[in-house]
Amino acid sequence: MRKLNVVFVLVFILLACKSEAKADPPSDREYVLTSIITEGLTRPLFVTTPPGDTDRLFVVDQPGEIYVYQDGAMLETPFLDISGIVNDRENEQGLLGLAFHPDYAENGYFFVNYTAQDGSTVVARYSVSADDPNLADPDSEKVVIWIEQPFANHNGGMLAFGPDGYLYIGMGDGGSAGDPRNNGQDPFTLLGAMLRLDINTEPYAIPPDNPFADGTEGRPEIWAIGLRNPWRFSFDRKTGDLYIADVGQNQYEEVNFQPADSTGGENYGWNIYEGRHSYEGQELDGTVKPIAEYSHDLGCSVTGGYVYRGSELPELDGVYLYADYCAGTIFWLKNTDGEWEGDVFMNTDSPISSFGEDANGEIYVTDHLGRVFKLEAKS
Repeated sequence: MRKLNVVFVLVFILLACKSEAKADPPSDREYVLTSIITEGLTRPLFVTTPPGDTDRLFVVDQPGEIYVYQDGAMLETPFLDISGIVNDRENEQGLLGLAFHPDYAENGYFFVNYTAQDGSTVVARYSVSADDPNLADPDSEKVVIWIEQPFANHNGGMLAFGPDGYLYIGMGDGGSAGDPRNNGQDPFTLLGAMLRLDINTEPYAIPPDNPFADGTEGRPEIWAIGLRNPWRFSFDRKTGDLYIADVGQNQYEEVNFQPADSTGGENYGWNIYEGRHSYEGQELDGTVKPIAEYSHDLGCSVTGGYVYRGSELPELDGVYLYADYCAGTIFWLKNTDGEWEGDVFMNTDSPISSFGEDANGEIYVTDHLGRVFKLEAKS
């Protein structure tokens, strides 16, 4: 596993608040979140689009629907409605993730992550309708993997295809508080881990270079361990680097990093560490420390975002944006010459549930007040 050769500075900017030093802002411009959807959604928590599709956005609504936004309006009929099989009775349950197959234009496959009625995590494949590109076939479900959940919280829920074409799945530690079953440090459970699957074989195959592919030292589906509740991860579409925002327990929120040339097997530390700090006095060598953290003086729950790679705001190229759900604060983070730095990007009045990215690399924000925004420069 590659060691990160970087100097960590953001922790002292955001966490301590003891130093008056501030990182230089990523740009002199001012930015706004422009509303594009203000009604018709209950609890939106993701925006994405099929590869190369510059005409539409697909918006995930937590109760179990996916909607299409096209030509400046949200279509009334959902692209997919599986609310009848989705359990969203608790705040962290529901329809939580969506990822389109890299070859969606040819095969029409997309993947969802949802909470089943018994509380389990289900990752399933669906197909677009043969007759209407804005409608999915609700009867086309093929379950990829079904994972039992011991508690109702820490479901993770993010899905994304990596540059390698494999499907990555972020799994929380199973819930409760403090990881009472020690799932984060157990490589023989799929909880508290990042999974990596080859879904071009049904239901799935194990990539041969997964770190535990032979099953002797851990579950072969696992790519990395030591996660508490990875609420949104993303790949930098230019470099292939992976950013993982992991929700903290009582004191610290964190952002983790995996370089594109990683061979997997990272241990991000939970529940030995919360952020960069020992949790309940424990220590463990070999864990990967976060590239950024902030204390609960500044928020309560991190929401992961994206590295900006669009064309409309070129001054933000290479800047990773993420947020706090409770405070509505958006932070920025960037590595320059081996040194991570960052600070507050903007303050909002939104309980930010997720970020999203369109086919052109422009960034969107969803909140739990039913709104979807696009990040733009202030005129």
